[in-house]
Amino acid sequence: MSLVQDFQRHRGILFIVSGPSGVGKDTVLDNALQHLEGIAKSVSATTRHARDNERDGVDYYFYTRERFETEIAESAFLEYEEYGSQLYGTPLAPVERQLANGTDVVLKIEVKGALNVKRRYPETRLIFIQPPAFSVLEDRLRMRGKDTSEQIQRRLEIAKSELSERREYHYLITNDDLDTAINTLCAIIVAERNRIHPI
Repeated sequence: MSLVQDFQRHRGILFIVSGPSGVGKDTVLDNALQHLEGIAKSVSATTRHARDNERDGVDYYFYTRERFETEIAESAFLEYEEYGSQLYGTPLAPVERQLANGTDVVLKIEVKGALNVKRRYPETRLIFIQPPAFSVLEDRLRMRGKDTSEQIQRRLEIAKSELSERREYHYLITNDDLDTAINTLCAIIVAERNRIHPI
């Protein structure tokens, strides 16, 4: 085996992107993935019903609660959490399959799930996206027009808790300017791909 082959990476890297509701995680991540090859966005499973524009296996895997609980018992999830009355989780098999094939995988999940994955897979790289100011986050949530005032207040309370956990992450991106945030995420992923030794 040549010296060049010795340094070739055979297993993909697991990335996690988290941040408060309304910070623009989907926009930043989806745009970044358009500029990168060899990386896949993990599809989560949920027990909630599909919305009008959502497709099974693309936006989410839509499970019955019975199926979800069966797969919990079979340790079929990388991580899972219950939010409100619905279950959300990351199916383990497709993630493991992609990583083993050398494809990088990115999960967009909440802080609690991210820290659970970090404990299970310490080599996971965690990226937190924050707003430029808390007031900006509140304005974005209100402008979306998707939630009641009570729901917005609850999301803001959760956001405060999530922001307090950002020191557990490896990288921090401030989504003030969208293009800068996208470029920063791309740069982080490229840098990790070229790392010789893990942190």
